[in-house]
Amino acid sequence: MLAACVGKTRPALTPADAAIAPPAAVAPPETPLTAAQNHWVDSTLASLSLRERIGQMVNVWVLGDYTSEQDPAYQQVLGWVEKDHVGGMTMSVGSPVEVAVKLNALQKRARVPLLVASDLEPGLGRLEGGVFIPSMLYGGSATVFPNAMAVGATDSDSLAYAAAHAIGREARAVGIQVVFGPVADVNNNPANPVINTRSFGENPAAVARLSSAWVRGLQDGGAMATAKHFPGHGDTDTDSHLALPIVRSDRARLDSVELVPFRAAIAAGVSAFMTAHIALPAVEGNNTPATLAPGVVTGLLRDTLHFHGLTYTDALTMEAVGEGDSVERSAVLAVQAGADVLVKPSDVKRAIDAVENAVTTGTISAARIDSSARRMLVAKARVGLDRQRLVDLDALRRVVGTPEHWALADSIAARAVTLLRDSASLVPVAGTAKRVAIVTYAPETELRAGRAFAAVVRASVPNARVVRISPRSARAELDSLAASLAGADAILVTTHVRTIEGAGRFAVAPAVAQWLDSLATREKVIVVAHGNPYVLRQFPRVGSYLVTYGVGDALERASARAVLGLAPITAHSPISLPGFFARGDGLARTAPNATDSTR
Repeated sequence: MLAACVGKTRPALTPADAAIAPPAAVAPPETPLTAAQNHWVDSTLASLSLRERIGQMVNVWVLGDYTSEQDPAYQQVLGWVEKDHVGGMTMSVGSPVEVAVKLNALQKRARVPLLVASDLEPGLGRLEGGVFIPSMLYGGSATVFPNAMAVGATDSDSLAYAAAHAIGREARAVGIQVVFGPVADVNNNPANPVINTRSFGENPAAVARLSSAWVRGLQDGGAMATAKHFPGHGDTDTDSHLALPIVRSDRARLDSVELVPFRAAIAAGVSAFMTAHIALPAVEGNNTPATLAPGVVTGLLRDTLHFHGLTYTDALTMEAVGEGDSVERSAVLAVQAGADVLVKPSDVKRAIDAVENAVTTGTISAARIDSSARRMLVAKARVGLDRQRLVDLDALRRVVGTPEHWALADSIAARAVTLLRDSASLVPVAGTAKRVAIVTYAPETELRAGRAFAAVVRASVPNARVVRISPRSARAELDSLAASLAGADAILVTTHVRTIEGAGRFAVAPAVAQWLDSLATREKVIVVAHGNPYVLRQFPRVGSYLVTYGVGDALERASARAVLGLAPITAHSPISLPGFFARGDGLARTAPNATDSTR
């Protein structure tokens, strides 16, 4: 098998390559390789030309959809694999089975095994099957875990570890070896439009503790963990997909806040880091994005924090790093800064050409390329790609989306629901309530928003009225709705507002927020915020306010049960919103309406 992997022809693969044994735990970067692994790394590296070694440093973006072999999009990916010899790829959305089938096909075509990554922050469920309209049939998915901030609200290391372990196992089952997570950013800026609920919270020590548990869980589950976004993307109000954020922290603050979780991740044995597209003048002395800054990647991460694993850039197509720079310049600067892997360059061939030319002209040394190519090969050996590159499609169904994993997601969701306000003691809703209305606020694109919440409420209050409004709802429509809801025993308003990368929208539409604020002065309104927990500042007169820190069915079911008194409320907020609530706030409630069948 070794000779086939390093030869000039494609490797011969047999069914034995698709063994179904669970993957071994991933060892920390400092752990020596076995003699066999070292031999594979050395012989593979020796077989690669300079250009192929640079190719190993490139990670391309691939959609997990079905395409025929003749489809132009698939042919482009094949070109990257067979002609440019890219070292890996970032798998995007698609159903678990199609992702696995596509990755198996691409692995068969790769001369050197591909190291496959994915942004699995809420779990492999990010690669979900989708919703089919107009019937609203659900296409199924891998397990969707609550967001990191929901885990932060549970304040449970064991739940963090268990969720990450499940994510690691599901990732490996479909052919993904690297998880771009945990998000180790300290989200101490309520106006942050890109991190938000992706962070465990605003307390550096708590974020460090939960990040460490997440790293251990992922790597014990067989997947490489990637701490991001170094050196800290939490204290900014700019979306780096759209522009370059500037973090003004001095070195003392970095040491006491932003770097605390990253140090903890290194101590936990994290395999990789992803750099942030932020400017950090305190370290670099200018507004160079951290991804392109030698003082950050080499000076701070390598030399000061002594990290020895892989370093990934964030996507090089993002405006914070790409604006004003050519793909060639960005690629060369990232390598000079210390990046091992260039993620999603806008033009793969031009990026490789530029780095190769930089070596030829002496701008970058050949030894610098060799060090990164070797790190890539070492990472591939650590996850077993030197021995096995395919996944078993039949075994996949025994790992991905199992009842045990979904039950774990439900357990985290139940312990994450936080009651931050209840001035009129409306929570839980009285068991005698007969006239209950559910008002779901969500963008038109959130097709499933509120459905799970409404299903739980209607199981207890069968005649509960369900109304959906959106950012486009006119004031006249909202006022008419308010008139029809007058005197209700409870009006349950659920907001579904999440950060969308590059969209810059993470708030309730102003007209809807004003209407809701007014409604709360006249009616028994309970707001349940799914997604962005900071939206309370948009309707300060709402007296009863719960947060779940994310969107998804598990969190909707949990919040509905909590509001109805079918489950207790125990969580405390891992964040603060000055003037509204503090970190650690949270009102406890028992479950007075629970029965034996609902406990």
